[in-house]
Amino acid sequence: MRIGITCYPTYGGSGVVATELGMFLTKRGHEIHFISSDLPFRLRSFRGKFFFHEVKVINYPLFEYQQSYALNLAAKMSEVITYQELDILHVHYAIPHSISAYLARQITKRPFKIITTLHGTDITVVGNEPEFLPVTQFGINESDGVTAVSNYLSEQTYKTFDINIDIKVIYNFVNTQEFTRKTNSELRKKYAPDGEKIMIHISNFRPVKRVDSIIEIFAKICEDIPSKLLLIGDGPERGKAEKMCRDLDICDHTLFLGKQTDIQDFLSISDLVICTSKTESFGLTILEAMSCGVPVLSTRVGGIPEIVENEKQGFLLDGLDIDEFALAGKTIVSNKKLQDEMSKSGMKRARDKFDAKKIIPQYEKYYREVLDR
Repeated sequence: MRIGITCYPTYGGSGVVATELGMFLTKRGHEIHFISSDLPFRLRSFRGKFFFHEVKVINYPLFEYQQSYALNLAAKMSEVITYQELDILHVHYAIPHSISAYLARQITKRPFKIITTLHGTDITVVGNEPEFLPVTQFGINESDGVTAVSNYLSEQTYKTFDINIDIKVIYNFVNTQEFTRKTNSELRKKYAPDGEKIMIHISNFRPVKRVDSIIEIFAKICEDIPSKLLLIGDGPERGKAEKMCRDLDICDHTLFLGKQTDIQDFLSISDLVICTSKTESFGLTILEAMSCGVPVLSTRVGGIPEIVENEKQGFLLDGLDIDEFALAGKTIVSNKKLQDEMSKSGMKRARDKFDAKKIIPQYEKYYREVLDR
């Protein structure tokens, strides 16, 4: 199949899944064309064969107060569809990508199928804004196929919009051969020279992630257990989080590492991953952590309970009681037997249920179903 993939190239779960999907499909013999404003970051180290088509945004005074990206994307999509003879255009995020795909269909004369994958923010935040609701609904309904990354997200979509198309749930996935626990004593010693426990959080530092709560939880754990906190990623809440570390006098124990590419190396030296999100449609970083044998401490929200079995791969807590979270974190990292059991259980669940080798064929099968309609 000749497949076009459009996603945001930024540091986030949807872009990771879209690019990893394209990489695996390339290895399975499909011709993959990425259509995006920049080369997605995980593709930068990929040595397989793929095609990249850059979407350029015009800097023109007329568009000073308008967003031209969706129009430029539609134009580029139609060009690639026509000249590369695509069978499928797979867009990640309903807004604006499904709308651009619809416009591309009106422009080009070549028949092709549009598949939209919903990742969360397009439904739970952007799509739920009154001014975006009708256009999001339109983009979903005009797609030939729609997938969601969790049952939770599928249910939320049906609740929010008047949808006349069946949504296929295909979970996010992880390459368990790449995301596996590796012994790296030098890296661990670099961040925990005195044998401290290492806790990790990976996100885009948006308010929904509640990074400030993670800082508070860690500060309480640190009172009783010598620990280090690795914070990977960047975003609008980083400045606030750094100030909290200064106010709580834990700067020596907290490391802001910014955006990193080899996430699996940092996960492999970690004893606990902490997530305090208000909502998560799936929780890809949690899955990647499990695959690397890291126990999970998280809020019980959204699609996370579909990944993590409470008390098996970690603890899922209702609400956000800082003391309760800190106690749960201490319970895991202070009990080696429990930590090891959760580590092994996480790796097994990642392999058995979410391995890329199990999920990618589901996408291939769905592509063929949509093409045959």
